[in-house]
Amino acid sequence: MRMKGAATLASGLIALWAAAAAPAQERHGPVVVELFTSQGCSACPPADALLGELAQHDDVIALALHVDYWDYIGWRDTFAQPAFTARQHGYGQAVGSTVVYTPQMIVGGHDRVVGVRPMAISALVQTHHATPDPIAIVVAADGDGFSVEARSLGDPPVGRMVVQVVTYRPHAEVNIAHGERAGTVSEHFNVVTSWQEVGEWDGQSPMRFRVLPQQDDPHVVIVQQAGFGPILAAARLD
Repeated sequence: MRMKGAATLASGLIALWAAAAAPAQERHGPVVVELFTSQGCSACPPADALLGELAQHDDVIALALHVDYWDYIGWRDTFAQPAFTARQHGYGQAVGSTVVYTPQMIVGGHDRVVGVRPMAISALVQTHHATPDPIAIVVAADGDGFSVEARSLGDPPVGRMVVQVVTYRPHAEVNIAHGERAGTVSEHFNVVTSWQEVGEWDGQSPMRFRVLPQQDDPHVVIVQQAGFGPILAAARLD
């Protein structure tokens, strides 16, 4: 699929969002959409463009995680990290699969979509918006950083969770010199540069911590059920 087709599909996604804006108010926070992609993957540019459209919506946290298993074909992805490949494998193993694909989007840590399917992604995001978060995240500016509090809204609490802080680069363009995409410019959005685990949490009492940004790039907090389960809440640090 050429980039022109991707732009057309993405434009259709904006229209779908406008038609379904009201239910989003039922939710406490944005829906996290993770894209597993690679600069060396010829099928990935339309998915990268779609993620760029998703990134324009306040009710979505769109994150691109670049994997390294395409590097062998002649171009080493400049953003790829083994940890991101391991995260994608972790999602697969959570549902009993040992096979990974690019491009692949994971919506809310739960729903898996292979390829470029704007209609499916839109429907899944709206489905997640229709269910209130079981966790609340409160963020406050605190000197040179942020104070973060996560608390369970359910009774009993959800169970074992992982609290994570993610840093991303909003936009980047890369000239591809080798491989099957040689001679092209690869455009990327919300490229994850760091994915750190703050700690595990059982939800029995509020969890409080500070985040001291090490760079000017945006940061988000994600609370996820342990074992690559659903994402229970997310918030931007701004």
